[in-house]
Amino acid sequence: MHSREVVTLDMNTLNELVSEAISDFGNVTALARAPFTTDAIHVEIMPKPHQAPTTLPIGRMAVYAFFLNGQALKVGKVGPNSAARYTSQHYNAAGAKSCLAKSILANAPKVGAVGVDAAFVGDWIKTNTDRVNLLLSTTLGLPVLSLLESFLHVRWKPLFEGRSDSD
Repeated sequence: MHSREVVTLDMNTLNELVSEAISDFGNVTALARAPFTTDAIHVEIMPKPHQAPTTLPIGRMAVYAFFLNGQALKVGKVGPNSAARYTSQHYNAAGAKSCLAKSILANAPKVGAVGVDAAFVGDWIKTNTDRVNLLLSTTLGLPVLSLLESFLHVRWKPLFEGRSDSD
């Protein structure tokens, strides 16, 4: 098992982390013979403090990630019909069964969120995490979306993988 290295990311480092991952993903899709070019991904990097996205653009699907001091907390995907998952569910502990807010509340000491309650966990996420959105055209298909999410799970080793630790 690899140890988790915690680093504070500045914007240049975060840009480099994302650029390298996308470039390497291009190699993965080539091996998989999947339709993909690296310019098919529109990258949005939202440094802390950030605002939650207000919409998932029409004709797009996404892989997104939240980082705390260089550590990926959550990597997830959303298809073209899952706007709520993309825009709000991870910021609301009362939202989806598996979301970043619930994972943070259940593991507050691990992330420095001791004393944060459910009413304010969304604000804590916006204040303390960097968010990366990788937007892909729906024409690439759900298999490419799933492959990108899986690749980034392996690459970035998010602290909260899949269902939250409390589920």
